Amino acid sequence: MKLDGTIGVIDYGMGNLRSVSKAIERLGGSVYVGSNPAKLDRAKKLILPGVGAFGDAMQELKKRNLISLIKKAAQQGKPLLGVCLGLQLFFERSAESPSLKGLGIWKGSVVRFKNQKRKKLKIPHMGWNQVRFKKPKPFISGVKNNDYFYFVHSFYAQPKNKDLIVGETDYGVRFPSVLASRNIFAVQFHPEKSQRAGLRILKNFICL
Repeated sequence: MKLDGTIGVIDYGMGNLRSVSKAIERLGGSVYVGSNPAKLDRAKKLILPGVGAFGDAMQELKKRNLISLIKKAAQQGKPLLGVCLGLQLFFERSAESPSLKGLGIWKGSVVRFKNQKRKKLKIPHMGWNQVRFKKPKPFISGVKNNDYFYFVHSFYAQPKNKDLIVGETDYGVRFPSVLASRNIFAVQFHPEKSQRAGLRILKNFICL
């Protein structure tokens, strides 16, 4: 696989930036980590990572004038990857911060896991879990069905368009853990912490 151009990792003060950028560098990719819209606009691909609250993230993106940059990338066909909270930000709204709008790149909402005491499932969903893939995509090439990935989250997406769903995971409820449409990709897990399978997904993205 041939690497193609600089990967821009969007820094809005809440992402797992170092681990993502180091993983890309280990894979042979060139990385720019920052919040300068002009520099990010010149990147060939963009990654929106994230750890924290939906509302705080949207406020930080707005403060740094990054919302229009992300929407422009999505509309103009630039490859864009959302990781963990980044996936959730692609949607219109979240139960975590109902008064604030998301990026609205995909229609749908983000909801919280229900209490799963009877099934002895703790919230947040934290640790290794499997992804069952529904359809083949270049983005998941070389990754085995039911491979394990590392998750840390209390909320999950409910896309209106079910065709977006590439992979699903069970945690008391079956939720979308891998989504894709044209140039836009998203994973609920942390690929940079998911060993072979996660690094393969990152490699596939930077080689698109």
